[in-house]
Parts: sequence; structure tokens; C-alpha cells
Amino acid sequence: MDVITIGDGMVTMDPKTSGPLRFVNEFERKVGGAELNFAVGSARLGLRTKWISRLGNDEFGRHILHFMRGEGIDVSEVAMVDSFPTSVNFKEVMEGGQGRTFYYREKSPMSTLYAADIKPEMFAKARVLHITGVFPSIAEKNIDIIRRAIAIAKDEGLLVSLDPNIRLKMWRLERARDVLLSFLPDIDILMTGLDEAEMLFGVRDNHDVEKAVKSHGIETFAVKKGANGAYAIHSGEKVEAEAIPVNQVVDTVGAGDGFDAAFIYGILQGWKLERVVDFATLVGSMVVGVRGDNEGLPHLEDALIKMGEKTGIER
Repeated sequence: MDVITIGDGMVTMDPKTSGPLRFVNEFERKVGGAELNFAVGSARLGLRTKWISRLGNDEFGRHILHFMRGEGIDVSEVAMVDSFPTSVNFKEVMEGGQGRTFYYREKSPMSTLYAADIKPEMFAKARVLHITGVFPSIAEKNIDIIRRAIAIAKDEGLLVSLDPNIRLKMWRLERARDVLLSFLPDIDILMTGLDEAEMLFGVRDNHDVEKAVKSHGIETFAVKKGANGAYAIHSGEKVEAEAIPVNQVVDTVGAGDGFDAAFIYGILQGWKLERVVDFATLVGSMVVGVRGDNEGLPHLEDALIKMGEKTGIER
């Protein structure tokens, strides 16, 4: 494996019209989840990707499993659980692409996954473990699962990447900050939104964020600024990139996950940081122009063509 991630998968009910959810009458079934989106984004870029999860042994669970398998993702560590319904969420999307998500994940099949289920053999010969702040926010025991995964990953020589992805619907800021900061000494790559950087470190200026991140021993990080581009540091290089213009933003969900997958891809390829950030910013911009959590995540060929690079693949 190139990358491994842990998190739940949900059926996402996407509204067919924009506006407040109470006025939406029709929805389209899709799939979503922060770690799931990252896995899809990584696989489409050509990274060998493993997703560790639990799904309900029901029609929605089978749909998600088939979808992920069809994306070429290793689902050998995804178990189908009886008597635990696959989680569902409903999205609200406003005219500008911004929105909210309403979750229905009580008695989630992920509640049957425990730290003891995370084994060293799951990480054999992998390169990166990617985690987000979403999974540990769902249940207290998930924090122990992530701590065990990080410990095994470090023992096995993997890089560990983190996207804080702070959801204040899921946990209080104080708890989120305490837990996520406790992960940082073992994090090799941090990819955070600017607002999340302020939540974690209390600063927004590039220099202050850099100082705060480096105080935790992290030398590779990116700060995602949405319409204002991105800022990153790696191996002594510093790059600030402008955002890629987008004709129309229709759905911002998944853009950060796409950035993460592309950033990790570039780092693993040994690219110069400027190219890494340009690539990650481009991928994020491609996501927001498509409705859905992961429908806009591009395949490598399409992203490289968008960058103006030849791929050697006949079209």
C-alpha cells in the first residue's frame, strides 16, 4: 500500500435543489465521509490505497463497499456488520456552494471497531497513514483507535499525515484542541485549513502558524486558504500559491480531502514543493465545480492535463 486511512463511510443524500433543507423535496443517493473521500482521491491519482472501516450489512453498506472496490481501493479491512445500520447524512447546499450536513449515525457500524482490531499486519509495506479529526470526534473510543494506529504506523516506518478537519457539531473546541494537539508529536505531515490553524494554535498569520507547527516538530505542512490559495513548507522550501480560478462553485464538500490526497501524492513522488502545492490547489479547485462529495475528485491523467502537462496517454 501507498496510503492507509481509517474512517466511516456513509450514504450521502444530496439535494437536487439548493436552499434550506426543509424546502428540498428530492435527493440523490451518493456516498461520502472525510476519510472515504481521501481514499477515493488517492486511488484516482494512482496511489495504492487501503481503507479500514465498518459498514452495516445492508443495502446501503453493500452499495458503499461496491463503490469503493470499484475505485480500486483495498477493502480487505472493511467488515460488514449485522444489526448496525449504515450511517446516512443529508446535505444542504446553498447557491454559492456552501452548506451544512445533517448526520444520522446512531448505532453506527463503526461502533464495533476497537483499538485491539488495529493490527501491525494492516500496515505492512505501506508508506503513509492518513488520519483526520472527524473519526476521533465521533466517539471517545475512536481516539484510542487512532492512537494505536499512529503507534503502529510509526513502528512500521510509515509517515503519518493529519487533517484536523474540526467539526464543532461533533465535539467541543476545547476537547478537539486537546486531542489533536496530543497527536502532533507523531505527525509528519499536517494539512490544515486556516480557520482550523487558528482553532489549534490561536494564530492566523503565515509566520505565526509556521512557528506554532514547527514547535511540535512538524517540518512538512500546508495551510489551505480556500479562495485565497495555500501556503506550505517542506524540506526547507516555502511556497505560497494563489487559488485556481473556478467558473462556478457548486459544492465545497470534498475539496479539502482532494487537496490532501494530491499533496500526499506529490510528496510521495518527490516533487518540488511548488509543483506539489500547485497540483493540490488544482485538484481542490476541480472538486468544487462538481456537485457531490467525491464526484469531482480527478484521475491523475485529467489533473495533469488540466495543469498543461503531457501524460503520454492516448485520449
